[in-house]
Amino acid sequence: MKIGVMGAKGSFSEEAGRMYAHKAGVKKFALEYLISAENVLSHLEEGAISIGIFPIENSNGGIVLESVHAMARHRFKIKKIFEMDVHHNLLVKKGVTAEKIKTITSHDQAIKQCRMYLKRVWPKVKIREYVDTAKAAEDLASGKLPASTAVIAARAAAQVYKLDILEESIQDLKFNFTSFIAAEALK
Repeated sequence: MKIGVMGAKGSFSEEAGRMYAHKAGVKKFALEYLISAENVLSHLEEGAISIGIFPIENSNGGIVLESVHAMARHRFKIKKIFEMDVHHNLLVKKGVTAEKIKTITSHDQAIKQCRMYLKRVWPKVKIREYVDTAKAAEDLASGKLPASTAVIAARAAAQVYKLDILEESIQDLKFNFTSFIAAEALK
């Protein structure tokens, strides 16, 4: 079974895809890292994946607009809606300290979920939206983003891309649940 996720390797959607497979009793599956909800639903309609996993709403950040817009353009069926507790971390390149951070970047949903933390702790730093939390981590690790950038992403992204965690669980709410959709093609 091919499961397409909205995110890069190390994303919350990857974790949600693995969680879905485990709870559904799917032992053999391959993950496709499709970055956007649009790509997930396009691949689903084309038959390139069996299941598409993408976030729809967060208890703090609200509706994931990117997903809503993609859903309006595609035909599919919702197989399951499930929740996952999301803990954001501030990731930096090895050895980078807080004083060196000039920009913080992440998916707009992650930024929304950490907005009070960002205002309180990083009032003078530029905040930039990025296509995906884990893609931002990947691009920081590869040098596509300057070393003066920090990214908001999952602990898994820090491990995958060998980044340091400058600060853990930076989301504004202790309980920060995201609802994910497991979608399948219409038959």
